Amino acid sequence: MKTSTDSPLVRHALNGPTMGTRYAAIFHAPEHLATAALAQALSDAVDRVDQQMSSWKPDSDLNRLNAAPVGAWVTLPPELMTVLAEGLRIGRASGGAFDMGVGGLVAAWGFGPGAGKAEPGRIAAASAATRPSTMQALQLDPASSRARKTEALCLDLSGIAKGFGVDEMARVMDGFGIPAWLVGIDGEMRARGTKPDGTPWAVAHERPDRHSREAMGVIELSDMAVATSGSYRHWAEVEGRIVSHTMDPARRAPLENDLASVSVLAPSCMAADAWATAFMVLGAAAAAPLAERHGLGTIFVRSDGSVQARI
Repeated sequence: MKTSTDSPLVRHALNGPTMGTRYAAIFHAPEHLATAALAQALSDAVDRVDQQMSSWKPDSDLNRLNAAPVGAWVTLPPELMTVLAEGLRIGRASGGAFDMGVGGLVAAWGFGPGAGKAEPGRIAAASAATRPSTMQALQLDPASSRARKTEALCLDLSGIAKGFGVDEMARVMDGFGIPAWLVGIDGEMRARGTKPDGTPWAVAHERPDRHSREAMGVIELSDMAVATSGSYRHWAEVEGRIVSHTMDPARRAPLENDLASVSVLAPSCMAADAWATAFMVLGAAAAAPLAERHGLGTIFVRSDGSVQARI
C-alpha cells in the first residue's frame, strides 16, 4: 500500500477484538486510501498470535506443547518459537523474575482457563511442588522449529504474547508502507515516526486504581514501544484478601510488594511486556538498576501513589 504526499492526510483508525480485549491502529493517510486489506492483515496477524499462544484455546500451539509428554519434541510455528526464545532470554537476564512456567500457579489461583476461582487444594499442590527453572526445563531447537520439556512444565505467555502481537501489528504496518503509526493491544503500544505535525504519539499512562479508569499522565512515543504491568486491573478476592494475577516465581504465590504498576519503554513491545512483568516481581529497588543496565525506560508507581520515572 503506497500513500501519496499530494493528497491531504486524514486520521484513520482500525480496531477489532483479540485476546479477550481489542487491538487498535491509528495512522494518517489520504482520505481515499483503501484500508480493507490493511484491516484484514492486522486482524489475521493478531488472530495468528492468539491461536498459537493462548492458554484459553485448547487447540493452541502453546497448549499442544503443554500437553506433550516430557521429553517429546513438539514442532511449533516460528512466531511461537520467537516468543519462547525471548522469554527464556529475559528470564535469564532478570534472574528468573520473568518466568513462563507459572501456568500451574496461575490456574490454581483462578486466573487461567476454568472455573475462574481459586482452589485451595490446587494452590497447595502448585505452591509445594518442586519445580525446576523454566530456563532449565524448556529446550528449544530453532533450526528445526521445535521445543521440548525436560521436566513437567505448564507454560503461560500472558506476560509476553500481547507485546509480540503488537510487534506483529507493527510488521504489518511497515509492510503496507505506512510511514507513521500507533498500534496497540490494550495497554501494550508501539509507535513509528510522529504525527503529521511532527509531535510524538501520545499514550495515556493509566492511574493504577482498581475502581476507575483515568490517566495520571501522558507518555510520548516515537519509534518506541511501551507496556504496563500492574496489580490493579486483574485481581481476585481470596479469603478476604486481594491477590494479583501476577505470580512471584520465587515465592510460588501471587505477587506481594509495594508496586502498583510498572511501565517499560523498549524498542520492541515483546521485550517491554516481559520486562514490565519481571520488574513488577522484582520491586522498584531491584528493578531500577537492572532497567538502567539494559537501557530501558521505566515508570514505577508504588501503592502509596509515589512515582519513580526514568525515561
